[in-house]
Amino acid sequence: MLIGVNPDNLSLVLGDAVDPDGKIIPRVVLSGGTVAQILSVEKAFDLKGLAERLERVFPRMVKLYDKEGFIWVMDRVKVTENGVVEGSGPAAERVERVYTQFMREAKGE
Repeated sequence: MLIGVNPDNLSLVLGDAVDPDGKIIPRVVLSGGTVAQILSVEKAFDLKGLAERLERVFPRMVKLYDKEGFIWVMDRVKVTENGVVEGSGPAAERVERVYTQFMREAKGE
C-alpha cells in the first residue's frame, strides 16, 4: 500500500509490503532513483465524495474521518467503503440506500 511520496526525489513509503518469502514488512522506503514505474491497480474509494452525498441527505449530521477510513452519520451510523458497518434502524437503512446509489454511479451503472 502506498503511504507517501516525497515530491522532491520521488522516494516512496510503502506499508504492509510482502517480500519474496511472503513475510510482511510494515514500512519500506524506496529511493526515487530505483522506482521505474507506479501503477494503480484499482481506483481509490472516494470517501469524501460519499460524505458530501450523505451531507445533502443529512445536513450538519455527517462527520468524515478520512484517515481512519469511515464516516459517522448522526453519531450512530458508521459507514466505510464496504457500506454500513455499525448502526441500525431507519437512519442506517437510508445511509445504506445513499451508499448503494453512490456505488452504482461510481461504477457507471
